[in-house]
Amino acid sequence: MRQRYPVATAGTPLRSLTAVALDTETTSLDVRRGRILEIGAVGVANGKLVPEFQFSSLINPHEAIPPESTAIHGITDEAVKAADSFADVYRRYRDFAGAHVILGYALSFDFAMLHREHERAGLTWSPPHFLDVRDLVRLLQPDLPNDSLETVASWLGIAVVDRHRALPDARLAAEVFLALLPHLRDRSIRSMAEAAGACRKLAASRPNGGAAQWQDAASPTAVAVRTDSYPYRNRAKDVMSTPPQFAMPSMSIREALALLTSRKVSSLFIARDHPGTSHGIVTERDILRAIDRDGAEAFVKPVRGIATFPLECVSETDFLYVAFGRMRRKRYRHLGVVGPEGDLVGAITQRDLLRMQADEALAFADALGDAASIEELALVWRKLAGAVRTLVQEEVDARDIAGIISGEVRGLTARAAAIAEREVSTASPSPPALRFAVMVLGSGGRGESLLALDQDNAIVFEAADQLVAEAWLLKFGQRMNAVLDEIGVPFCKGGVMAGNAAWCKSAGQWRQQVSHWLTRSGPQNILNADIFFDAMPVYGEQGLAVDLRADAIEAASGSTAFLHLMSLNAAQAQMPISWLGRFKVDDDGRMDLKRHGIMPIFSAARVLALRHGLPHRATASRLDALRGRPNVTEDCVDGLLEAHQILLRQILLQQLADIEQGVPLSNRVDPRTLSYSERVRLKWALEQVPLVNNLLGDPVG
Repeated sequence: MRQRYPVATAGTPLRSLTAVALDTETTSLDVRRGRILEIGAVGVANGKLVPEFQFSSLINPHEAIPPESTAIHGITDEAVKAADSFADVYRRYRDFAGAHVILGYALSFDFAMLHREHERAGLTWSPPHFLDVRDLVRLLQPDLPNDSLETVASWLGIAVVDRHRALPDARLAAEVFLALLPHLRDRSIRSMAEAAGACRKLAASRPNGGAAQWQDAASPTAVAVRTDSYPYRNRAKDVMSTPPQFAMPSMSIREALALLTSRKVSSLFIARDHPGTSHGIVTERDILRAIDRDGAEAFVKPVRGIATFPLECVSETDFLYVAFGRMRRKRYRHLGVVGPEGDLVGAITQRDLLRMQADEALAFADALGDAASIEELALVWRKLAGAVRTLVQEEVDARDIAGIISGEVRGLTARAAAIAEREVSTASPSPPALRFAVMVLGSGGRGESLLALDQDNAIVFEAADQLVAEAWLLKFGQRMNAVLDEIGVPFCKGGVMAGNAAWCKSAGQWRQQVSHWLTRSGPQNILNADIFFDAMPVYGEQGLAVDLRADAIEAASGSTAFLHLMSLNAAQAQMPISWLGRFKVDDDGRMDLKRHGIMPIFSAARVLALRHGLPHRATASRLDALRGRPNVTEDCVDGLLEAHQILLRQILLQQLADIEQGVPLSNRVDPRTLSYSERVRLKWALEQVPLVNNLLGDPVG
């Protein structure tokens, strides 16, 4: 198991957990006198049993087995006579289980017996990380008549066979655990730490109830592996070679070679024949292969014949880790870089990759393209949380980290959409002439997501038969939302999801909806419009979403009354600091830094972007674009930009701490856990938030 599957950490989603389900059979239920007769274990990985990874062995107790025990499990003295001793069997079991999490049902008994056998054998007992499935059952369904494994299996509809032998019982415990996963997600219990935390709370209320235990490998006592953060700080445009070097498709290989030599480059881009077609690329290696194959005849052939089409590209605004991950995964030596209009503006080469020394282990974004299942996609969450932890430790700008998280949200949404389209199309082919796009809204669209994720997405479409298309798309949207929930991006509590008819509309219906929002003063209308203006297309006919957003921005920019209401809404910030200079906290000792800090800032930036017709999405970009405009001071912009960064970082730090403790993630921060310098910086940042009123000025401007 340990050689093929990764060892879990506190943030590992239960959906993608690698674990070993364990059970033992004994001579007695008396821990002091009983002996272990059999150990059985089976692997669990990515939400499924792994039956080829199993362990089963009898143990010779070197004493007679009581007849009443044999009557239960059927293990006789004759059966164990040739078996190995406990020490030998347990050593093989440990080699099988490695450091993986242990699952089991009522594990306290199994562990007590194992501890006692270790003492007899003169071995040191070290309890492994574990989750007791019985604790999870008690947490989810406390009203069962009893919590025997048979009763629980009956509740979950699981067939029970071959009970009271170690391997079948271990397998049954694993099946129960897997069947509990949807119920746990409904309770917002998705990660190892969250499950362990919930079980600890249960144990506190039931002193004899047992409890799961967990200590994250990334705890302060562990050795931290540092990561080169350069690819997370910088974008493709920061290192690309520019301008790109082109060759015409009809150019001879001889002429291309001369051009490579004179320009001192290792590749040439092949120009497009006409707009709408793809660029290509020819490299030194391509030319050498052609000469090796065709000899002197190669020189007169057109370069088009040895070029690679289409050219693989990244956006100039993509972080370098995206480009480097793609180059490493696909073994490319060159990538094109495109600008906002899709024009080729530069190139990135393997030399850049080697120079920057990006860490291959953390180039996880492009791996989304290779994820073939929901389970593999779920692993991205664990990798993402670990990468965020390292980047925060290296003091990467929190706004850049939020941009990385948002990129993953958009990537996950696109992959979930592809899975949903494939599944729904298999059951019901898509309607003819259907064109649609999936959009990520709100913080994911702005590029400002943190780790307390939920879904904000929508669909825009065009179709010959609108009613038929809408029915099909709602099925698609609901499946996409369900896939995202399984991966680890929870359902939106407010229902802002593509599977909801209110967020799945034709292009015409959306334009009517925007018009409705702009002419109504209700707070929900303002909220819905707010998140819609940050929409980012991620899947399908993206031009539909781009055109729709452009029209929505134009309409909002011309609506003085609506902008006035948005300005009033953004200006309602209440600083959570008392007149004595103390933080105002809620009953749980925390304060909501999104509500009282970053929300007024990004809301004001959004209003002003609409007021001035700016196309920018990100808060920092919107604020920067306001410099030099009437009534906008540099100090005001600088103060809000710095405050925004500080607030985002403080929320991230709290979320990472909450992941370790199994606390449900939110935007709420406990100021009692902050150092003196952190409290000073946080207080300063919150004191800058009222500057949004200076920035907004006259709401009707």
